[in-house]
Amino acid sequence: MEPRDNPYAPGAGTQPPELAGRDDVIERVAVARDRFRAGRSARSMIGYGLRGVGKTVLLAKMRRDAAEAGFPTVWIEAPEGRSFPGLLIPPLRAALLRLDRGQAALAAGQRAMRALAGFARSVKMRYGDVEFGIDIEPEPGLADSGDLELDLQDLLRSVGEAAQARETVMIIAVDELQYVPEEQLAALIAALHAIGRDQLPVMMIAAGLPQLLGQMGRAKSYAERLFEFVSVDRLSTEAATDALCLPANELDVSYEPDAIEEILRQTQGYPYFLQEWGKHAWLLANASPIRREHAQAATPLALADLDASFFRVRFDRLTPAEKRYLRAMAELGPGPHRSGDIADRLQRKVTTMAPLRNSLILKGMIYSPSHGDTAFTVPLFDAFMKRIMPDFPIHA
Repeated sequence: MEPRDNPYAPGAGTQPPELAGRDDVIERVAVARDRFRAGRSARSMIGYGLRGVGKTVLLAKMRRDAAEAGFPTVWIEAPEGRSFPGLLIPPLRAALLRLDRGQAALAAGQRAMRALAGFARSVKMRYGDVEFGIDIEPEPGLADSGDLELDLQDLLRSVGEAAQARETVMIIAVDELQYVPEEQLAALIAALHAIGRDQLPVMMIAAGLPQLLGQMGRAKSYAERLFEFVSVDRLSTEAATDALCLPANELDVSYEPDAIEEILRQTQGYPYFLQEWGKHAWLLANASPIRREHAQAATPLALADLDASFFRVRFDRLTPAEKRYLRAMAELGPGPHRSGDIADRLQRKVTTMAPLRNSLILKGMIYSPSHGDTAFTVPLFDAFMKRIMPDFPIHA
């Protein structure tokens, strides 16, 4: 069929044509957002899950909905090697400027900008990764002590007061939250806790890998009561069918039932993979309906694309020792696996493997679903490791 009409959209954070199975989460965030604005009790939301489940897409959708409803929003993607405060300053400055656009500046808004100026100056001295200063004179003693936990509380309190004066909510959306260093994560949690006690309208919506739950609990023991943690998982059969079929149906193209069954079996309901298989099945079919042979022929093409991009970009970040560790996991199957079993495959003592395992957790490649267990954060990664490293190397 015509490639120009292909409705599928595989890509990092790319919104699929049909965002199926996420309506409940989107509505819960919208309700919490409106409760924040009304001065009622509500919790910030954190979505967690494996790669490929659509966390970034969902987060972007919720942030876009907030912006379209008139709420000031901040978007941050937390990469490795950058401080969270350094990432926060530029988009927060832009959001505060939008908050005052078209209106006479309120004292609360001006004070928030002065707090941000002091915070930027302090952070630049501490972390050195602030790209620019704030073109306003800071208020001495406001968010400039050099103590990140105290300064972030001052800053977010000032931002909350500015939002409250405008009868709105400042929405801070953070993707890849698991990469925020624990000390900075603790300061962020403490700041949100402090302004929550004052019922100031600042709401965080965030996304991260499954290890984020443990990280937040270690950072601050009360984190589990402060946030609503939402598991973002693969789609149900019904939702996966909708994600696959509805975009094609809108173009008068249908799937035969056994083609749907084949694609759902191969993709296991992961939204990213549904887009890949749908894209290739569309291209292979000459006309509607898309049949089982198209779905089967799509598999090697989809896997080749995944191997070249989705999987490969993560594999290339690994050291040789980390690759061997993941190959040992793959030898055992999809997982999760006991850490001792992985060490046995490598003919090593489990205690000597701990630094390597921790390094892979920090890189977001694996996580521990329960004590002593290890699992891939990337679905189908075990099969990829076998394809790219067909021989299992015990030693370098």
